[in-house]
Amino acid sequence: MPFAPSLLSSSSSVSQFLPKFPNSTRFNATPRSRVATVVAASVTDLAGVDSTTIAVLGGGSVAALAAMVSLTDPERRRKLQAEEVGGGDKEVVREYFNSTGFERWRKIYGDTDEVNRVQKDIRLGHAKTVENTMLMLKEDRSLAGVTVCDAGCGTGLLSIPLAKEGAIVSASDISAAMVAEAEMKAKSQLPPGNLPRFEVNDLESLNGKYDTVVCLDVLIHYPQNKADGMIAHLASLAEKRVILSFAPKTFYYDILKRIGELFPGPSKATRAYLHSEADVERALRKVGWKISKRGLTTTQFYFSRLIEAVPM
Repeated sequence: MPFAPSLLSSSSSVSQFLPKFPNSTRFNATPRSRVATVVAASVTDLAGVDSTTIAVLGGGSVAALAAMVSLTDPERRRKLQAEEVGGGDKEVVREYFNSTGFERWRKIYGDTDEVNRVQKDIRLGHAKTVENTMLMLKEDRSLAGVTVCDAGCGTGLLSIPLAKEGAIVSASDISAAMVAEAEMKAKSQLPPGNLPRFEVNDLESLNGKYDTVVCLDVLIHYPQNKADGMIAHLASLAEKRVILSFAPKTFYYDILKRIGELFPGPSKATRAYLHSEADVERALRKVGWKISKRGLTTTQFYFSRLIEAVPM
């Protein structure tokens, strides 16, 4: 089930909704007074977020600002972004992660201390999603010799651990800068014979057949109608399982996301889209797949639904 807004209270815990795979890390939900910062951090230029200011949005403040949301026009801003790069969502994502976005997220995904509190917390959240993905993958059997497609590999945070476990990894990203960074890190941590095969490619252009296809925290950049096709294509590449993570869409998170768009920061980031678990499950079932495991990672500034799907 989707992470319901009514569960977001100071005493609530999401642990009852997490998967039962071994040693999984479970995070408690954050209080309402702090959840607004999650969305603000997710949809704006993180370097410009004043988290102390945004954090006061909560409880009655969220209700009051909800009325303001209807007066904003984030879609107009999104269209301007697309016009600037001469295309749609895919072109915006490619441009962003080959320029300012690459530098920003390389720091977030790296180990530098040159990050603020929000960025450091998002680093932790994404690392937990990677950790729980590895637990899912290793639960039933060894990864030695298993073929894995890491679609949207970023800086290699999943590809490299997979290769260390003996998996045969094909890693790709829409950003050439990200792929170059991932390849450099892999060469510094892995022997030549264990290196993933890296390529610059978008999700819809990938080909081949793999035991497992993984796509972490990528769907947030695409609306549901585009995500449906991407999910279907990724499933067509997998023989045994597909693992996806995405920002869950609920009424409460959707309002918070729109409030976050009231504070776009000093520079532009990519567009951000939340996805309901029901919509993702529907897209998978349409092409013959069903969800077998579910998880949720939440920190103060990061939230991500994790699912594993298998053929029906």
